[in-house]
Amino acid sequence: MDTSASCDPQSIRVFLLDDHEVVRRGLRDLLEAEPDVEVVGEAGTCAQALVRVPALRPQIAVLDVRLPDGDGISVCRGLRSRLPELACLMLTSFDDDDALLDAIMAGAAGYVLKDVKGADLVTAVRTVAAGQSMLDPATTAHLMASLRHRDEPQAGPGLSDLTPREQDVLALIGKGETNRQIGQELYLAEKTVKNHISRILAKLGVERRIQAAVIATRLEQTGPGPDGSRSARHPRSSS
Repeated sequence: MDTSASCDPQSIRVFLLDDHEVVRRGLRDLLEAEPDVEVVGEAGTCAQALVRVPALRPQIAVLDVRLPDGDGISVCRGLRSRLPELACLMLTSFDDDDALLDAIMAGAAGYVLKDVKGADLVTAVRTVAAGQSMLDPATTAHLMASLRHRDEPQAGPGLSDLTPREQDVLALIGKGETNRQIGQELYLAEKTVKNHISRILAKLGVERRIQAAVIATRLEQTGPGPDGSRSARHPRSSS
């Protein structure tokens, strides 16, 4: 059942999407035990979430990845296209590399497994509410290890060739942002963003945007490389 907003304007407003009522109740009890968190609504299907979230406008949507009528990643993509300020935290019982990569590309701010400790889940909610990324470290490390020999191109030398602005754009590609969103973030025309991306792909020696996203995600985890390329953590820098 959806609830109205509390009188505390400082609380973190959270929406829950999971097809299991018991799971939703557990999440609600866990989160609402915190003084700065309020669950403003919930849903058991993708269709319900796509209707209720825009009406309630929470700050955070905790989305189950696998649902009877679709998947949480598609819901994340759909909601963020309408509510770019919404932070989506993906929650799943499956350690799925493809789902993690899809979540990143859909613009999810975080991805955690359902066996996460309660305190760590609360921390994840607060982290994404603060505008930061929260990916389960073990899951992310496993993904990057598997991609190293599969999807990630050998593009090390190209990273040092990127200009500061191109590094900014690459970081936002890794966060799953669209060209329009990147333009808004960096105050660039969408056509300029497209030109930057074309040059980035050429310098990295890749053909697909998703390959560039994998590189950006790995940079986010490892920081600057030995060639002096800076981490893709701080998207705003001088041109």
